[in-house]
Amino acid sequence: MVRVHEIKLRAGQPESRLIARVERRLGLAAGSVSAVRIAKESLDAREKPDIFRVFSLDLVSELSDGELLAAASANKVKAGVVSDEGYALRPAERAFEERPVVCGFGPCGMFAGLVLAMYGARPIILERGSSMEKRVALSERFFASGRLSPLTNVQFGEGGAGTFSDGKLTTGTKDRAQQFILKTLVDAGASPDIMYKSKPHIGTDVLRRVVVNIREKIISLGGEPRFESEMTSLDIKEGRVAGLWVNGDEYIATDTVILALGHSARNTVRTLYDQGLMMEQKPFSMGVRVEHPQRLIDVSQYGAPAGELGLPPADYKLAVRTAEGRGVYTFCMCPGGYVIAAASEEGGIVTNGMSNSSRGGENANSALLVDVRTEDFPSEHPLSGIALQERYERLAFEQAGSDYKAPCESVGDFLASYDKAEDGLSGRPEAGFSGLEPVLPTYRPGVVRTDLRKVLPGFVCDSIREALPLLDRKLKGFASPDALMTAPETRSSAPFRVKRDAQGRALASDGSVIEGLYPSGEGAGYAGGIMSAAADGLHQAERSAAKRS
Repeated sequence: MVRVHEIKLRAGQPESRLIARVERRLGLAAGSVSAVRIAKESLDAREKPDIFRVFSLDLVSELSDGELLAAASANKVKAGVVSDEGYALRPAERAFEERPVVCGFGPCGMFAGLVLAMYGARPIILERGSSMEKRVALSERFFASGRLSPLTNVQFGEGGAGTFSDGKLTTGTKDRAQQFILKTLVDAGASPDIMYKSKPHIGTDVLRRVVVNIREKIISLGGEPRFESEMTSLDIKEGRVAGLWVNGDEYIATDTVILALGHSARNTVRTLYDQGLMMEQKPFSMGVRVEHPQRLIDVSQYGAPAGELGLPPADYKLAVRTAEGRGVYTFCMCPGGYVIAAASEEGGIVTNGMSNSSRGGENANSALLVDVRTEDFPSEHPLSGIALQERYERLAFEQAGSDYKAPCESVGDFLASYDKAEDGLSGRPEAGFSGLEPVLPTYRPGVVRTDLRKVLPGFVCDSIREALPLLDRKLKGFASPDALMTAPETRSSAPFRVKRDAQGRALASDGSVIEGLYPSGEGAGYAGGIMSAAADGLHQAERSAAKRS
């Protein structure tokens, strides 16, 4: 099949015009192409507000591949022959004598469990939090009243932390398993356009249904997801996994455990460290959630409101470096979204962002994060990064009134809190959002106006202060005084890594291999989002099915 690239439609034009457009670009007679399949779609906003959708298309035609390629070459259209071959799971090389156990039912554990079920291994999948139905109810209760359930919340429960997000599926990895993962999500109810959008997303509302459907598929293949079931310790004998304990008193014998804990299962990670797993410090990031009117982002990125152009709400991805060389960047940007309460431990504040499939909220929000280096950690202990996170989560809780309201400050007030004469840095733009109402915070159960320098490390605040005017040059209005910053955002990634060998097996503190134990995903330091976590879980399941020495 021939794939052609850089076929453009002006924003607002229907996709039904694509066949005629590609025939014209290739100099072919009408009717030469009977159908097209979208392989990739992105936006070209260089000449805003004249925005174009840019496609790569697979062509269905009675013309031969050679004839189509010759037409493309003659008309200077990029083209090539592609295969429909998808990702094939590595065949299982051994029979599972005991049922494997997956610990965690986020993206990593879900795909590990699915692959093991496809192998016929009848996996048991443990999740400390509740099933989706109960999880959504308990999380909504927390948002409304500040009553936190430490075992079922935005971090813990069916679907993992990714369930309360935008369901963004962008990744910097080139893993061939991505198409398998995307196809699985589509089969479970996600929009087919995630297969080709350059910035695919599912939306929190749809993602919840998708996760439940994948759960049902795993069950149909013989798997057993178990909720409110926390792995509390491992049974390791003579360098091999022999089993594990659930909720402190139930024992499951198994020779295969995939750890898909997520980045917030701190008590379990500490237990595993005490049991002799080798761990090391890993840099992470810390900062705030910043909110702007979505209309401002649309106009900055498109030159006009998204609705007027027939486009989805605009997003952004920004990064700068301070004079000291510390990175400041946006992460997990949620167009038309909401800042949410993501605490998982009593007495701490954590923020995150989410949006539904329509991205129809009034505000845009994004994490605004600063690099945290291992030399910033309070000690050389492998888990001291967790202690650093906990310190500022508790401080934010106390400063905002100890009832799960979050500290919040406008960009204008934040910049004004610095003495600009100190180092001559230029601070605030002169005006707010022209013609727009002030930003209303979306975080529930509410915010408390707070000097953010009281709840974040000094180097984080100093870096954000230096970065804001630089970011404003990249996206006009980003540093407007009316923008809001809610703190702290501490859980973008794990501040530690569980060491493993080339076959994915855990290493003990003496460097020896622990046979049958597979640390995986974000909670082991090997992923940074839904797609990379799902891929790591998939590959760890494949490795667990390989022959053992």
